[in-house]
Amino acid sequence: MTIKDWPADERPREKLLQKGAGSLTDAELLAIFLRTGTPGQTAVDLARTLLIEFGSLRTLLDANQQRFCQSNGLGPAKYAQMQAVLEMARRHFHEILQRGDALTSPEITRAYLSAQLRGYSYEVFACLFLDNQHRVIKLEELFRGTIDSAAVYPREVVKRILHHNAAAVIFAHNHPSGINEPSQADKQITDKLKQALSLFDIRLLDHFIIGDGQPYSFAEHGLL
Repeated sequence: MTIKDWPADERPREKLLQKGAGSLTDAELLAIFLRTGTPGQTAVDLARTLLIEFGSLRTLLDANQQRFCQSNGLGPAKYAQMQAVLEMARRHFHEILQRGDALTSPEITRAYLSAQLRGYSYEVFACLFLDNQHRVIKLEELFRGTIDSAAVYPREVVKRILHHNAAAVIFAHNHPSGINEPSQADKQITDKLKQALSLFDIRLLDHFIIGDGQPYSFAEHGLL
């Protein structure tokens, strides 16, 4: 039986159009992207197989070209399409943030930072520079490598903030392990940065940790 033979409300494409993309499982979303299956497998069956093979949708999306193309049903064309979809998502979130207030679009802010930082195999510390109305000026990667008090220099952070004439900032860094809980070093460097920014009357609005699932917010957990 092919997907066309399924009841209409069970077909991924029709289900998306009727109920919205949020109603679909990871396998159903991936099946729509794949479009076709392989001999003996529908697109949904193939999607389920791939999710088991990679372990999660995130791992599949983050795979490099060599790893991606090793899997049955995937190849260079699909890899190029996937990278194009991811880049369009990043640019979409960025355009929305540029038009509005980062604080009145918290979910978009989280999604944008996640899209930018989640795929790295090493830690990246980034800063979202905002004007006095909390509109986005620019997102900039400031440090790479293990993020701790020895690797993040408040003086350099302040220099970049003053360079962009930003009135407020949101920090973000990723945890390649996928664990989105702050370490003691994360808390220490956040406190150190907050103290440095206060000397220049620069507002630290939040610090996000990007791992698996919902990004961790320092502000929402009362750590700022």
